[in-house]
Amino acid sequence: MAAQNGHQPNGYNWDALVQAEEGLVSRRLFVEEEIYQRELEKIFAKCWLFLCHESQLPRPGDFISTYMGEDPVVVMRGKDGVIRAFLNSCRHRGMRVCRADAGNAAAFTCAYHAWTYANDGRLIGVPNHQDAYYGELDKDQWGLVPVAQLDQYAGLIFATWDPAAPSLADYLGDMKYYMDMVFNRRPGGSELFGGTHKWTMPCNWKLAADNFVGDMYHAPFSHGSAIRARIATLERPEESLRGLMQPQMMQVNPGGGHGMGVSLIDQGANTPQAFQHPVLRAYNESIRAEMEQHLGVERASQLAPVHASVFPNFSFLGSGTLRVWHPRGPGRMEIWAWVWCDKDAPQEVKDVQRVQSQYNFNASGMFEQDDGENWNQCTVASRGYVGRRQPFNYQMGVGHDERMEQLPGWKGANFAEINQRGFYQRWRELMSAE
Repeated sequence: MAAQNGHQPNGYNWDALVQAEEGLVSRRLFVEEEIYQRELEKIFAKCWLFLCHESQLPRPGDFISTYMGEDPVVVMRGKDGVIRAFLNSCRHRGMRVCRADAGNAAAFTCAYHAWTYANDGRLIGVPNHQDAYYGELDKDQWGLVPVAQLDQYAGLIFATWDPAAPSLADYLGDMKYYMDMVFNRRPGGSELFGGTHKWTMPCNWKLAADNFVGDMYHAPFSHGSAIRARIATLERPEESLRGLMQPQMMQVNPGGGHGMGVSLIDQGANTPQAFQHPVLRAYNESIRAEMEQHLGVERASQLAPVHASVFPNFSFLGSGTLRVWHPRGPGRMEIWAWVWCDKDAPQEVKDVQRVQSQYNFNASGMFEQDDGENWNQCTVASRGYVGRRQPFNYQMGVGHDERMEQLPGWKGANFAEINQRGFYQRWRELMSAE
């Protein structure tokens, strides 16, 4: 239930800060500590958050360390094959029990006082249990703190701290239809490979999610030089340049704060697909019949994913990169990035996908550096007294959104901010909730 007139006991008027319907969003969302702390409570402790892909935990005992908001989490496949996730914090003094990024282990021993936990979260070892605790410590009550719910979709593992949260399927809603075009293209599904790239950025996490949820407007300008340099190495460079600078696309808002940019590949060569490496283009053509049988003609041959965000902080590109924007304060985030590909793709295709993705989208990638500079400078220019009082403008396409008849969700033009408005509307709903 929203507070009356959008006000909260802490004095914020959420309706004034986020006027999503009018396309105005206060810069205070991106710089103020009190707002950030409420995000940790109302968004990151309530929403379904991406943890990892099942391909990263293929064997019993495999684990990966990650975060849900600023809470460290360890995700483990137990010896029974079940995947579980826990707060990565010893119940004795709070030390992280797992300090490795990934690996395989039957148990985790805290380096502080050596409490030991099995890979199903149970407390199985307490030094001096008899003489220090007189055998009275109930170990069954002091296992690792589990997430409230854990589920997966298309091999993507999500969790939430909220036991009352809707199911993952309901949370994703119509976004599942579009996610299938990336992670369910073939019956074998997808996989992540090549390790995890991590780097920090001096900006607010929402700027990155905002960029991926629906911003093609920046591409011809921010990435103009990178696009031209990249195009020069491809076959049919003129066709590829048109495809990137003037693509036939639409922005899709499926609800829930999620969003995706979709290429209309049945409208000629003016599509981002013309930008693909020849090996990837040939591979996609070779599996088209299989994709049509698996997903239907529409999603296999008429639409293609370009960019997307799943609210709040999980994003991916159809070109092969997947990432999480981990919040580290109002003015800092940590980026985790992976490369995805169809699990059944030939090794040559996976190798090209990895190289292309890292060339364009990692800490030193040609496109990534452009985006990082933009987000950094947006943050710098919004911290001052005067800057904080100027709203960001998200009015592109206001009043021109259309409900689609054949596809789930609402659509806007390629250059439209329908998805950003949906993102901040959902942010406002959660932040203003009692």
